[in-house]
Amino acid sequence: MLSDLEIAQSAKMKHISEIAKSIGLEEDEIELYGRHKAKISLDVLKRIKKNKDGKYIDVTAITPTPLGEGKTVNTIGLSLGLNKIGKKVITAIRQPSLGPVFGIKGGAAGGGYSQVVPMEDFNLHLTGDIHAIGLAHNLCAAFLDNSILKGNKLNIDPLSVAWRRVVDISDRFLRNIIVGLGGSNDGFPKESGFDITVASEVMAILALTSGLQDLRERIGRIVLAMTKDGKPVTTEDIKVAGAMTVLLKDAIKPNLLQTLENTPCLVHAGPFANIAHGNSSIIADRIAIKLADYVVTESGFGADIGAEKFFNIKCRLSGMVPDVMVLVCSIRALKMHSGDFNIVAGKPMDEGLLKENLDAVERGSCNLKKHIENLKSYGVPVVVAVNKFTADTDREMEMVKKLSIQAGADDAVISDVWANGGEGGKELAEAVVKAAEKPGKFKFLYELDIPIREKIETIAKKMYGAKEVDFSPVAEKKLKQFTEMGLDKLPICMAKTHLSISHDPKLKGRPEGFVFPVRDIMASVGAGFLYPLCGQMRTMPGLPTNPAGNNVDIDKDGKIKGLF
Repeated sequence: MLSDLEIAQSAKMKHISEIAKSIGLEEDEIELYGRHKAKISLDVLKRIKKNKDGKYIDVTAITPTPLGEGKTVNTIGLSLGLNKIGKKVITAIRQPSLGPVFGIKGGAAGGGYSQVVPMEDFNLHLTGDIHAIGLAHNLCAAFLDNSILKGNKLNIDPLSVAWRRVVDISDRFLRNIIVGLGGSNDGFPKESGFDITVASEVMAILALTSGLQDLRERIGRIVLAMTKDGKPVTTEDIKVAGAMTVLLKDAIKPNLLQTLENTPCLVHAGPFANIAHGNSSIIADRIAIKLADYVVTESGFGADIGAEKFFNIKCRLSGMVPDVMVLVCSIRALKMHSGDFNIVAGKPMDEGLLKENLDAVERGSCNLKKHIENLKSYGVPVVVAVNKFTADTDREMEMVKKLSIQAGADDAVISDVWANGGEGGKELAEAVVKAAEKPGKFKFLYELDIPIREKIETIAKKMYGAKEVDFSPVAEKKLKQFTEMGLDKLPICMAKTHLSISHDPKLKGRPEGFVFPVRDIMASVGAGFLYPLCGQMRTMPGLPTNPAGNNVDIDKDGKIKGLF
């Protein structure tokens, strides 16, 4: 079997202008970045405003193993399948961080015969959007420290500064550092640290903004610190919001690429799904939904994280609601959720996971059932996609299909897109088309006018299965503070592990009756949400013993090798 990179490098790509033309974009609405990439001008939104909306499909997953379950593979594969059955389709996905690319998980271009190309460009820089976000974020950090150093006219409390610096590489040594050494001319010593760029609030804002003016206003609302008398200090206060927006004037434009089968793919924004909302941009989806019959997007990690935030944050802001949810699962993940197996990234796979085990699949399906129940509670049809791996048996896959229907899924099908691309996604595409014709009764999980505490408790109890929520003294203080600041009408963006429905990554399957801890609550005022910190969260990943980057190199002809 060829590697993902070898498959991608053998692709017969069309000039990106042909892809643009195929979905109705005009010549002056794209900006070329070579032959196979382009940015889309936001001016197109005015021209297509009155177009009929296409069907809106979101792909999510059960609680994944550390290796992932093929959500992006199936997002792209579903699009290929829809194209195969004659539907005009656009894929809309996030841009990957370089941290995972060189770390454990790898890139985010899909895999096998269900990929976005050029794969190397997609995973390595693309058009520089993430770098622009990093520059804007770090410019703000420099202005903030400079404001304190140069007389502190805003009366900023240095101990309240919450704005760290960012870099888009997994580097555990930068999590906690001391800056400002060397004397007064080099600043003042203080504890600080780095987050990975995709965890920046600037990234979250880019994904949720509606346009350039809205971007400027949101950046201006970012709260960086507090004054010594308890008032918020914003980017507007330190007079950096305008310069930050200027650095993002091109990053706000979605990127246009193509799949292995030459279908269009919009790639834009890449916020973390644990600390932020984990969905690609509203702008890209708005363009796509006016140009295609079907738009296929995806939400990060499992449905308890990315899909919940897709519903209650992204859909609430955009006004768009999904016609179908596709829930991806794998046999190996279900076996893990039985409790019989442990999967550790970078270590050999337990051989038991590669053998037929109907009992483990059935016991582990409790996780699948909980996610189906959660998704159905929003009033949207659910189609389960069983992502086929080479070791999966027919009896195991048929069992999952049966259990999915019993749990309330509208349909459940085998997805073979990794091995067979669009041909392997036709059955899934047909199931999605059928489900999309069902009348929807979409509803949010909570209303915005209820107290912050009640919103958090609603998510923890209804989505995660918690018995109660324990708020630390710090979190209790923040509940009162944010309510007094008038931030109590914002939606909630839970920051928790993606390896369990609960807060504890060790609790597999369907945890119930646990106490859900909220140790702190932070405010992303520019992005427009509050994020409770639940359990221990890492905003700067570390590299494994054998990073994926060990294998990446370039040959004498300039051809990249070893990239998956």
